[in-house]
Amino acid sequence: MKITIASRTFTAKLLENPTAAAFKAMLPMTINMNELNGNEKYFDLSEDLVRNASNPGTIHAGDLMLYGSNTLVLFYKTFSTPYSYTRIGHIDDITGLAAALGSKGVTVNFDMVKKEN
Repeated sequence: MKITIASRTFTAKLLENPTAAAFKAMLPMTINMNELNGNEKYFDLSEDLVRNASNPGTIHAGDLMLYGSNTLVLFYKTFSTPYSYTRIGHIDDITGLAAALGSKGVTVNFDMVKKEN
């Protein structure tokens, strides 16, 4: 999967679970993600996704997760958490991710990488 923020493109690997499959079926998607807590961007999806939430203990920068049944969260800092999430995927190389996301709301595009023949 590719995640585009302004002129920066990041690649991410989706997990093999029902939540990631449902998210993939919604792509391509361009959304305006809101800032929260100085460590994440979030967006409330229009439909609920299958969830299997658990507490990861530590959130890692680049994690893409589902909070509740419809809140998509992209984390750009690593920290400990008491909250439970359903894992969707993770950005391969987070270099420049925090700078690209900035400190306010931001437009983010999620799309699948086109396979070359």
